[in-house]
Order: sequence, then structure tokens, then C-alpha cells
Amino acid sequence: MKKQNPIFRGIATALVTPTTPNGVDYDRMGKLIDWQIEKGINALVICGTTGESSTLTDAEHREVMRYSIERVAGRVPVICGTGSNETDYAVELTKAACEYGADAVLVVTPYYNKTTQNGLVKMYTTIADASTKPVILYNVPSRTGIAIEPATYVKLAEHPNICAIKEANGDISKIVETFSLVGDKLDIYSGNDDQIVPIMSMGGLGCISVISNVLPEETVALTDKFFAGDVAGAAKMQCDFMPMVRSLFCESNPIPVKAAMAAMGFCENYLRLPLVPMEEDHYQVMLERMRAWGINV
Repeated sequence: MKKQNPIFRGIATALVTPTTPNGVDYDRMGKLIDWQIEKGINALVICGTTGESSTLTDAEHREVMRYSIERVAGRVPVICGTGSNETDYAVELTKAACEYGADAVLVVTPYYNKTTQNGLVKMYTTIADASTKPVILYNVPSRTGIAIEPATYVKLAEHPNICAIKEANGDISKIVETFSLVGDKLDIYSGNDDQIVPIMSMGGLGCISVISNVLPEETVALTDKFFAGDVAGAAKMQCDFMPMVRSLFCESNPIPVKAAMAAMGFCENYLRLPLVPMEEDHYQVMLERMRAWGINV
């Protein structure tokens, strides 16, 4: 048994990064952070996929991490995305996040550089060796082209700094296998908003969520219901979320959620190429679904 106290239980928002043609809008980012915490979110993930980490400059990535940790000021755990397809750079970002005071780092599998499972073990071990904070493994093969196999988690679970998994492989059978192999050693969070309850039913501790950008209070209510033993109520909420989830993923994340947050006044609907704003027909459907949740857009 290696498990220690979890980094968080419930919902961590994979936060958008408000940007403009002139750079990161820190005023709006601060207001967004404060609103999320006011709405009861359990943790925040900064500079993840939803935060457009892959198109932030190195200086921006570091400053967004530093600023966010300072703005949160210990009110909720802050998890910083520090993964890269270049391991040395991931190490440097991880060291920076630890120095700034992050509560944990989230490290995605390398994209484009399709390594072997042995390569993943070596990469994650190298990053975890350099970290002074807990490391969350991020498995999202639909975006990176490579998956962490259940047997590989067994090897990675041996490292004292590797504490959890954000599992977004979408394959419930493999997720169940992962629970059977390392569920007593690593905390497991859903990385998909359509699988929060299924993964929690296996012992997962919640979700690193996109939909909670838009519906933080409601998404937390789902996990609160589950933890309180109201599994049927949580399952109903999971089903109720599905139209909104479909809208938020009808185009590549974070295109739709950036449009949604702009409609709510939290940012501009600005993305860096190659991402472009949401198609109008998809946008109008999403707005109708947001209004159905009582959001004034």
C-alpha cells in the first residue's frame, strides 16, 4: 500500500487560459480563478490541454503557473501541467512549478514522439525524480498517439513521487484492469466528463474536468452526491450533463469551451493557430444548451 492523502477529491477544473492577440489576460484569469473557487471547485489545473499549454510560450507558461498559484493563495490545490514531448523541457517546467508552490504536477504522455512503454517508464521516472511534488500521470491517447498500458502503471506506481492518474483513454475495460492492478497504489481520476460516475464506481476520486469551466457548482454537486452515497442521483446528473458534454467536445478541446467561457464574459473567444473559433452552427446549439442550464448567454 503506497497511497497517501489524495491531492483532491471531487472536481478539478482544467482551466482555460484567457488570451488576446496581445498575450495572456491576467486580469480576467484572476477573476475566473476567484469565480471557480467561489462556486466550490475542489482543485484547479493550470496549463493543461484546456489551458492551451502547447501554444503558450515558455515565459507565458511559467508566468501563468506562478500567477495562478499566487492568486489561489492556498484556497484549493493547484495542479500545474508540465508535460512536453521533450523530457528535458518537462523536467524544467516541473522544477519551476514546484518552486512556485504547486500542489502537484500533471504530466501528459509525449505527443508526436511515440515512444515505447519502456520509454514511458524512463521518461516519467526522470520527471518524477526531479519533482518535489506529487506527479499525476496523464493518459490521453486520442491526442498524443500513445497510451500508458495497465502493466506500465504497475512499474510507475513504484516511484514514491507518482501518486495518481488522469485517465482519458476512454476504454472502460482497460480502466477496470488498471484499477485491478494499481487501484490500491495510485489515485485515479476520470479525464473524460462522460465517464465521471463510471470511474468513480470503480473507486475513482473524481474528475479533472472541462465541463466544470462552465458548470463548476453543478459538476461538484455530482461528485458530492456520489460520495454521500446517492449513486442514482449522481448517475442522473451524469446523464443530464451529456448534451452539454457533446457540445463541449463536438470540436477539438478547447475550441468549444473557450467559446462558452467567452459567451459568459470570462475571456475573449481567441485561440492561437492552428486552433480557430467554433463553427457557428455548433456554437448556436451550445448556447441553447447553456441556456437550458440557466446560464445567461
